[in-house]
Amino acid sequence: MLPTSKIAGLEVLRIINEPTAAALAYGIEKKGNETILVFDLGGGTFDVSILEVGDGVFEVLSTSGDTHLGGDDFDKRIVDCLADDFKRNEGIDLRKDRQALQRLTEAAEKAKIELSSLSQTSINLPFITATPEGPKHIDMQLTRAKFEEMCSDLLERCKRPVEQALSDAKLSLNGEPPLPPPTGGAALCGALWFLAPAWKPCT
Repeated sequence: MLPTSKIAGLEVLRIINEPTAAALAYGIEKKGNETILVFDLGGGTFDVSILEVGDGVFEVLSTSGDTHLGGDDFDKRIVDCLADDFKRNEGIDLRKDRQALQRLTEAAEKAKIELSSLSQTSINLPFITATPEGPKHIDMQLTRAKFEEMCSDLLERCKRPVEQALSDAKLSLNGEPPLPPPTGGAALCGALWFLAPAWKPCT
């Protein structure tokens, strides 16, 4: 980043993480003061920031995260589900076929994105491989509930940095608040919405 900025003629004063950048974009026009929690589940890492924003002033209260957790881990759960089901039915492990694995990975990411706004999605992969009996296909329905069940341990890992960030910011949540409706990529972490309705997610 620094060499690129130098080439562009920019002076780098400070590097901030993606959640903080999202909060800056979210709160740049805010007049009142708000405390917001931002979580960024990227491809390979997970970052959390808690900030106070308002009147053009931004204060980072805490940051946390998991450098070994990301969206790719969620994709892999779908890939494994598809591959395991296919192996059970056809006796072939598609993970050993480079081209088939690439198609599985692309389909898994697409399904994950669709489950952000849908309760169920179809995964259809015609001609995923072939045997002496002929071509083989994948046609599976995946529900959001099933996806969250498959990823329950990953979702628990997402909670820990959030709870750590709250603790570091000396903030707490009382009781069991109702779950706000998930939007965008946030729907992938439905189990994270134990946060109070007052929190403002930036995704």
